Amino acid sequence: MAASSDWGGSSALRPTRWWQMRRRSQQLAGLAYVTPTVIFLAVFFLAPLALVVRMSASRWPLLGGDKGFNLPDNYNAIADSSLFGPAVVFTIEYTILATVLLIGMGLGLALLIQAGGKWRGFIRTAVLLPSAMGLASASLLFWGLYSNQVGPINPILQAMHLTSSPIQFLEEPLSALWWTTFLIVWRFAGFYMLILLVGLQSIPRDLYEAASIDGANRWETFRHITIPLLSRSLALSFILCITGSMLAFDQFYILTQGGPDNSTMTIVQLIYHYAFQSQNLGTAAATSVVLLAILLVLNAIQFFRLRGADEAK
Repeated sequence: MAASSDWGGSSALRPTRWWQMRRRSQQLAGLAYVTPTVIFLAVFFLAPLALVVRMSASRWPLLGGDKGFNLPDNYNAIADSSLFGPAVVFTIEYTILATVLLIGMGLGLALLIQAGGKWRGFIRTAVLLPSAMGLASASLLFWGLYSNQVGPINPILQAMHLTSSPIQFLEEPLSALWWTTFLIVWRFAGFYMLILLVGLQSIPRDLYEAASIDGANRWETFRHITIPLLSRSLALSFILCITGSMLAFDQFYILTQGGPDNSTMTIVQLIYHYAFQSQNLGTAAATSVVLLAILLVLNAIQFFRLRGADEAK
């Protein structure tokens, strides 16, 4: 009897042990899936971030290693620099201009494609094609178009008697800002159009039909249905657009190289200037930390506003 009782007890424990082993194997499998991502983030994000923070608090020339801590000298050098303030102001101006135009153009194109029509496929393809081109390649293309020496725009305009002298596309600060922004809108409008189009297509059509029955016009439907239900896609677009604009480098480095007279120098160009022209990696790292802090604050504001809008619903 005792033997049979022991046998019954061991058989009762078998399912529990089996489930424990299965759960452990699932945990190990999950850990195996997560480990490559953790290693990637640690090697290519956390370790460089820690190095940048260390460099920002050290005397670190371009040719050489750590010369010891000098906190807060690198940050004081940023505040004392005559280039930092204008670079911040110009970056903010460019960010506002690019964000308004990109989100406005993307939303307009998304609404146009959502409305249908026989040109729907052509417009979607034509707008998305520039997104396949790299930003550096697009900048070189537009530099050739804007150039007074090799560009085709000025000869065409002069041949048509639309202008008597060549247009200085990149020689004046304001015109350089607008024509560079035109390049960015051409390059990225299709990307934001796609994000917002996905959001539009997720809105139930029954809401529009109910609004039409209630007598709502297009503007009221757009204001009270489209915009509120598109808030997540708009928030994502704003975050991506603001972050990308604050990190602008390629287009201005290729088109204007910060000129004329450093009037189109962005914060990232200033980091490049500190690192490779002034050969001071410490000040460059400190500027990078300041830029990272600005981006974290801006993105946090966007996330909190989005969360507040969701809670209000």
